[in-house]
Amino acid sequence: MTRYVVIGAGALGGLLAAELHDTGLSSVLVARGAHGEAIASYGLRVRRPHATDVIEVPVVSGPDDLELQPDDVLVLAVKTQDVEEVLRTWSWLPVAGGGVAADLPVLTLQNGLATEEAVLRRFGEVYAATAWIAVSHLTPGEIVSPSWPSVGVIWLGRHHGGTDERAEQIAGDLRHARFAATAVPDVARWKAHKLRGNIVNGLDLFAGNEADLLEAGRLLLAELDDVYAAAGIDPVDPEAEGIELPPLKIDAVPGHEIHRRSTWQSFARGAGSEVDYLNGEIVLLGRRHGVPTPVNESLQRVLGARSASTSSTEPIDVRVLLDAALLPTP
Repeated sequence: MTRYVVIGAGALGGLLAAELHDTGLSSVLVARGAHGEAIASYGLRVRRPHATDVIEVPVVSGPDDLELQPDDVLVLAVKTQDVEEVLRTWSWLPVAGGGVAADLPVLTLQNGLATEEAVLRRFGEVYAATAWIAVSHLTPGEIVSPSWPSVGVIWLGRHHGGTDERAEQIAGDLRHARFAATAVPDVARWKAHKLRGNIVNGLDLFAGNEADLLEAGRLLLAELDDVYAAAGIDPVDPEAEGIELPPLKIDAVPGHEIHRRSTWQSFARGAGSEVDYLNGEIVLLGRRHGVPTPVNESLQRVLGARSASTSSTEPIDVRVLLDAALLPTP
């Protein structure tokens, strides 16, 4: 049986390992700090709309507590900014029977467009995935999963295109674990489509009237579309292409506040922000292709500075982003 070694126990990684284990598939969760200690002692508490489950998913604190097996699939569930550390730590570990971890297949779950090329420097069998999911993690030992009956939607495929037997197997295992998962031949287009949704994640940390917040979101997305056009990136457009998306019903979870997106959750937990790989990805592509991206750059700089000095979620005036759009282009 394939064992999924899920490296990173945040909202998505924790839920993925727990659902695999809870539905009879083999998984182990790599979780550090207070969160990992709580899971090891009491199990992972999963709060849902209609029940709270405690899932005793196998958990280790790091590679020293785990012997890799030749049938393992490594799942990178850390944020993009933490991928390089994981690669340095895990890539050359021995595998029982011979070989090293880099010989194993790896599934990436990061937002943005940067992870897979970094992984490909070491791993030869790279499967990219993108997830639409409402799960959140703020408290050690606990995640909140408000989606039911599917817990999330995942598209995956070989990084450089196409599907194969392993991609179909992983998708099938994820479906067994209550994810609406599909193996697709063009996963890069799905990741580009997901980034169109993620580009406004940082706005959860801004405040202002509704019209100004909507305008900031429109400007962020307009810059992304301009950059994509210049870079020749063609994201999936499910509506235009007649692709029927799996339903993802989100219900209220008792005692849980309105869902905030992953960037806000990172600041709330005092964790690093992935803004450099969301809005920063658009800034990077804009600079490469000569496309101005002042609003994305402003959001990246403001949240980057805050992340470097404090983890506060105190709202920032959204007009700082709108003012950036009015500055003359260099």
